[in-house]
Amino acid sequence: MASALSVLEICAGAGGQSSGLEKAGFDHELAVEIDRDAAATLKLNRPKWNVHTGDVREIDGEKYRGIDLLAGGVPCPPFSIAGKQLGADDERDLFPEAVRLVREARPRAVMLENVRGLASTRFSTYRQSVLDELESLGYTADWQLLYSSSYGVPQLRPRFILVAFKHEFAGKFAWPKPVGTPPTVGEKLFPLMSVNGWKGAWDWATRANSVGPTIVGGSKKHGGADLGPTRAKAGWLALGVDAKGIADSAPGPERPTDFIPRLTNRMVATVQGFDDKWQFAGLKTSTYRQIGNAFPPPVAASIGRAIKSALNHSSIVGSKIDERLAELA
Repeated sequence: MASALSVLEICAGAGGQSSGLEKAGFDHELAVEIDRDAAATLKLNRPKWNVHTGDVREIDGEKYRGIDLLAGGVPCPPFSIAGKQLGADDERDLFPEAVRLVREARPRAVMLENVRGLASTRFSTYRQSVLDELESLGYTADWQLLYSSSYGVPQLRPRFILVAFKHEFAGKFAWPKPVGTPPTVGEKLFPLMSVNGWKGAWDWATRANSVGPTIVGGSKKHGGADLGPTRAKAGWLALGVDAKGIADSAPGPERPTDFIPRLTNRMVATVQGFDDKWQFAGLKTSTYRQIGNAFPPPVAASIGRAIKSALNHSSIVGSKIDERLAELA
């Protein structure tokens, strides 16, 4: 088995991308997260990790020179359809900081994720500016829109992903292929929905026979602990879910069989693709926002494996060339 590769992760959130990259075979040199509850979540699950609770602008990339991967889920509000879409004019736009870290750390590969809004025509000039900047630094980069449901996650959740490699590694990378038919919300949540003895759980799971709409986490300034805007709520209701809030627990035997339940935070985490053992720090609403804003771990793992394969393949090819040159010397 190939040894683990190193990663510097910015805007790590509650660990969706972190845990996915870990499963793909990356070890964290540093995880950066400004939200205290989300940073506490990272420390709760991985106490040995080096977690910096603070702004990415505080990180000196020179200290991580030569790291294998720079990754991050840069803030989505500058490009979100639900927001004002200010892009580069939004103070929360951290793509410039990510590029700065690429310039300083010179990672072999880069992986940055954002919302689908960044793929719109409105931001074509912005996207090209990022590609041009990376090209000037010696990287070949590509954007791709991926749907989380293509990688075993029971919700649509489209994410716009940037992957970049130093030129010598770029030719070995291929975007991960879909893994097959995604599980339904009912299939994934039946064990959790039935845990307290609700007699309607099986019928509910049978009704919830599709993937769910994209879960929206909101922010401290906007959005509460519900599953998204009006259209998303309607989509959840079609699956038998009351999306207007988050429940403290699964329904019990006193609930009628035709009861329309709300999801608990643990259920939402399952819909996002988190492992059952991954715990969250903070109160109910903070926990929901951490989960709702996360990058689904299975998607991060799929992309991470593709990146690792490209880097390892190039390393193997390079070592064989070195060996052959040594033989000819």
